[in-house]
Amino acid sequence: MELRWLEDFIALCETLNFSRAAEIRNITQPAFSRRIRALETWVGAPLVERTTHSVTLTPSGEHFRSHARAICFSLTQAKREAAELAKTASASLNIAATHALSFTFIPEWLRHQNEEIALGPLNLVSDSMQACENLMLRGETDFLIAHAQPNTPDAPSNRNGLQPSLFQSCVIGHDCLLAVISPSLADTSQASTAPVPYLAYSMESGLGRIIAASDAKDGISQQGTANFTSHLAATLQSMVKSGAGFAWLPESLIARDLESGQLQPFRVGEHPPPSIPLEIRITRPRHRLSPLAERLWAQITRHKETRSPH
Repeated sequence: MELRWLEDFIALCETLNFSRAAEIRNITQPAFSRRIRALETWVGAPLVERTTHSVTLTPSGEHFRSHARAICFSLTQAKREAAELAKTASASLNIAATHALSFTFIPEWLRHQNEEIALGPLNLVSDSMQACENLMLRGETDFLIAHAQPNTPDAPSNRNGLQPSLFQSCVIGHDCLLAVISPSLADTSQASTAPVPYLAYSMESGLGRIIAASDAKDGISQQGTANFTSHLAATLQSMVKSGAGFAWLPESLIARDLESGQLQPFRVGEHPPPSIPLEIRITRPRHRLSPLAERLWAQITRHKETRSPH
């Protein structure tokens, strides 16, 4: 069995698409398919069920997925720790964060943390939730900061790879999702019976997962009927402001747009749908990090209760 087979299988679990997974793994689809079949032969059971239009995990595949992630994570982390022990220079902090929070919450939060302890060299990577999770699973970042739905355990549709046995998180802020529209489109839609175009997040986005799992939208059509999708809240924000449709956007991102009147609540009938509450969480591996990362974690969690990632 080769480690790259496990990495191939993890990519397939994340995409449920052979072509896209092969592209991520930078190999041809036939070669990728052969490696998945080789892994299934080694395991002794089919891991995926292939049809003309879809790929799903078999019960054996669902069971094997968590073990594959844990093995890859442990090996990568062991390699990283061994390399860090060989370094004589002080370690820098590595933080991954989703795009929306990188523009709004993170700068002020980092400033506050730096007032308490000197953070020193810091590498901040801003990307989609899925990409940030992948960085954590590969052991390439110390912390992940992202939105999360309060008090909701992982759902199968989330496909969140951060297993509670390997990671823990702490709430460091709060936000909410608001359904918003441009005033010009709102005026036009009132005189029309046509549905307002829905601008949605892709499932690479953590906000997309939250919206898909939330019951707080009062029947507003979402996934499957979207007119446009993106994993970036900033992209959806620009689309809404241009009058392309309505979207659910973090209040922290659009507060100024609401104050200036560039955006307004999207209404279904006479009332806007209720907001979707969000937590802002910082997640870390359970194994010990560098002394600087541990000092930052101790400061963050002082007087706070930690939890497994959701």
